[in-house]
Amino acid sequence: MNPEADYAYVTTTGRRTGRAHEIEIWFAAADDTLYLLSGGGERSDWVRNLIADPRVTVRVESEEVPAKARTVEDPEEDGRARRLLLEKYEPRYRGSLERWGLTATPVALVLEP
Repeated sequence: MNPEADYAYVTTTGRRTGRAHEIEIWFAAADDTLYLLSGGGERSDWVRNLIADPRVTVRVESEEVPAKARTVEDPEEDGRARRLLLEKYEPRYRGSLERWGLTATPVALVLEP
């Protein structure tokens, strides 16, 4: 997956409908993991969906792979996820991402081979 791409497209399974639900989202890559930040926290539908069923697919540019999603609980990994996303997007964003970087819920997508 191209770590320099602007967006990832994450497809979760609707926890109520069972239908595919795709979002476009910023991401940062580290090894076999993509990190995302949910500004809506665990109230976001896509986060609630992946908590109910962590099996997701993620597409970056034309490459699509299955992944296992989880909210990040470990404080060290939490800090890493936030730092990676802010380092990637702050230089090219006109406004301030400080609040988002401090308050959003980090999510990890562990890519499957």
